[in-house]
Amino acid sequence: MSSYLFKNARFVDGSAAEPTEPMQVLVEGGIICEVGKNITAGTEETIDLTGKILMPGLIDCHVHTIAVNASFGRNAELPDSLVAARSSLIMRGMLMRGFTTVRDAGGADFGMKCAVDEGIFLGPRLVISGKALSQTGGHCDFRGRFDSRPEIRSGFPLGALGRVCDGVSDIRLAAREEIKGGADFIKIMANGGAASPTDPIHFLGFSREELVAVVEEAKNAGTYVAAHLYTDAAIRRAAEAGIHSLEHCNLIQPETAKYAASQGAIAVPTLVTFDKLLSEGASNGYPADALARVEIVQSAGLESLAIMREAGLPMAYGSDLLGEMHRHQSEEFIIRGRVLPAHEVIASATSVAAKLCHMEGKIGTIASGAFADLIVVDGNPLDDLTLLTHQGRHVPLIMREGTIVKRVGLN
Repeated sequence: MSSYLFKNARFVDGSAAEPTEPMQVLVEGGIICEVGKNITAGTEETIDLTGKILMPGLIDCHVHTIAVNASFGRNAELPDSLVAARSSLIMRGMLMRGFTTVRDAGGADFGMKCAVDEGIFLGPRLVISGKALSQTGGHCDFRGRFDSRPEIRSGFPLGALGRVCDGVSDIRLAAREEIKGGADFIKIMANGGAASPTDPIHFLGFSREELVAVVEEAKNAGTYVAAHLYTDAAIRRAAEAGIHSLEHCNLIQPETAKYAASQGAIAVPTLVTFDKLLSEGASNGYPADALARVEIVQSAGLESLAIMREAGLPMAYGSDLLGEMHRHQSEEFIIRGRVLPAHEVIASATSVAAKLCHMEGKIGTIASGAFADLIVVDGNPLDDLTLLTHQGRHVPLIMREGTIVKRVGLN
């Protein structure tokens, strides 16, 4: 593996409202070995970043890499081979936008993770939940009101978002099976959703006893539970049960946000997906009756950011896009930038995301001992967050774990 010395590199990592002074970064064997002003070690190549910005590789904490179709019901009917092939292109697109790590919040299995790690698929590092857990009639049950066929309980297709389980013993078993299968954390559906046919937004998923049980199973395995949530009541109940990662949170209210922050929870807003579902969902096969539900949560999105910031509830970056809409992944930066300072938006995709992935010090930072996940930006994203959009147009270099996967015009 090649070694590199980046010189005249000004850092932007979300920790400050201005870039650092010019620094040097030594990369060897896929790791950042040294960061300083006068590195003397010899390397195979020196890259001068004068006039450019060096950032940690970006982290998206809510993706569905297997969502090759906007309809999860139809997605689960596709052959595994086709889902894997199409997913490889989705992951490649993510990496080429500068996302070097993504947290898959339902769908991807350990085989997908291995394919990336082994270099078969070119994509970001995967942190996975395996199949998301849903109650009967919940956000992973796509059978519809008139389909009484038994839900699949094993042998899940790769294109399935999740699996159905009911009762304390069943949810414990499902969590254990996902952890055995390689899940890094557990994802549950603790609220109604837009895409699923029989659970309106206000529905609460699982009993309190089931929530507490799945949290215990995750803790027993040294990890945590992430929950799909929209309403304030659902978020409060989840935080009380010990759920650590609160996904979406569009309808959260101040007192619940303060309580969740006091419990050490982290929120993962995903505002871009609601914007794009409303503008492109119908043409991409998203169910028509689901779009009305999307409007309910979309309208409260920006207000939820302000509420969570005021409460001190940390927010990680999430996109949650489906099918052809994955190309809008980086536009979450722009939406959040309407409410939040640019450096806080960037921190959501670096330090906060790294903490949520349990990889602090390894990703989301430019520091000795971290993985050499780095991107170079033409211009300062603290002044213009659009530099992180346009499919990597303003990102001439992308490095994942010491390997340059994109390089345009840098000597």
